[in-house]
Amino acid sequence: MKYIHQLFFVLCALSFLAIACKTTQKTTLQKTSTDASAKKAVPLKISIPNENINQPVNLQYDGETHLKNIRQLTFGGDNAEAYFSFDNQSLVLQRTNPKDGIDCDQIYTGKIPSNEKEAFELQLISTGKGRTTCSYFMPGDETIVFASTHSQHESCPPVPERRQGDAYVWPLYPEFEIYIADLKGNLTKQITNNNYYDAEATVSPNLDKIVFTSTRNGDLDLYTCDIDGSNIQQVTFDLGYDGGAFFTPNGKQLIFRASRPVGEEAEKYQQFLQRNLVAPSDMELFICNIDGSDMKQITDLGNANWAPFMHPSGEKVVFSSNHKSKVGFPFHLYMINLDGTGLEQITYDTKFDSFPMFSPDGKRFVWASNRNNGGNRDTNVFIADWVD
Repeated sequence: MKYIHQLFFVLCALSFLAIACKTTQKTTLQKTSTDASAKKAVPLKISIPNENINQPVNLQYDGETHLKNIRQLTFGGDNAEAYFSFDNQSLVLQRTNPKDGIDCDQIYTGKIPSNEKEAFELQLISTGKGRTTCSYFMPGDETIVFASTHSQHESCPPVPERRQGDAYVWPLYPEFEIYIADLKGNLTKQITNNNYYDAEATVSPNLDKIVFTSTRNGDLDLYTCDIDGSNIQQVTFDLGYDGGAFFTPNGKQLIFRASRPVGEEAEKYQQFLQRNLVAPSDMELFICNIDGSDMKQITDLGNANWAPFMHPSGEKVVFSSNHKSKVGFPFHLYMINLDGTGLEQITYDTKFDSFPMFSPDGKRFVWASNRNNGGNRDTNVFIADWVD
């Protein structure tokens, strides 16, 4: 499967596998795993100082004209899918760092530092058990929605052999269920409860709907539900991996990425799904009404185009793509009009930029990047002022 040898990013929860993590974080260790193999407890709180403050580095590449006042918020490990609270003041993200005892993704939230001298203080939201993915603020910014395998796995769930034949596969854990927790990490509600993959949940800016991806019909499709988890409705029906969906600024449409395998690729896709596996193929961006009507394909670039988020104008979308790459990398952020015209490159890191999001007020922009990681595989969260 061409150009997909590291594309576990498309599973929404998974960022680069940490191999050499450097961190100066201070941690308070709680929520200890009962798994005998656990070497360290998952940290309940993390304080991340700005490591660049005494040795300023240039975090910006030439050509990144839409970004101003870039600041790195995390240092070391894998930090990704950082999303704003509705009041623009906080972020929720997923983090892996074995050096801190976080062996697979856990969910953290913290207030965005007001200046470079202020540390980024993170609070553990998930249980510290199993694997988590795809967190998002709920209405009122007092609770978080996310997916987790903790009900079935004390520690990280098993990972299948990545290379199977000519495919590079990733697991679709049927143990993933969608939960809601308060800002102290207390679980307050369980949205799904079945033996299917349920994950990738985000919330409408109208505060009335949740969209998520599920395998409950035998395929990876989008579903919506009311904010309390009731009234589940299937949105997409075409064969392929529909996921990573976000609502448009007016809450009336969904922007997402999807694969559309045909022929032998479709057969292989279905065979993997029966084993709770997926081998990501080429993906393009789509937009539709929240009931699935008026489906339109936005991109036709080839390779992997994913992690879309709408520009505040509602007329353009920012996304991650390696369509220019011949060996899988780099992934850059691009912006394109909804009719597929006006493609513009936004970031220029040499390896990886993805998971973009605009703050609800449209003033700031957050994303995950490999920049300034010392040449290792660390993925960190960066924030900037957005310039149109």
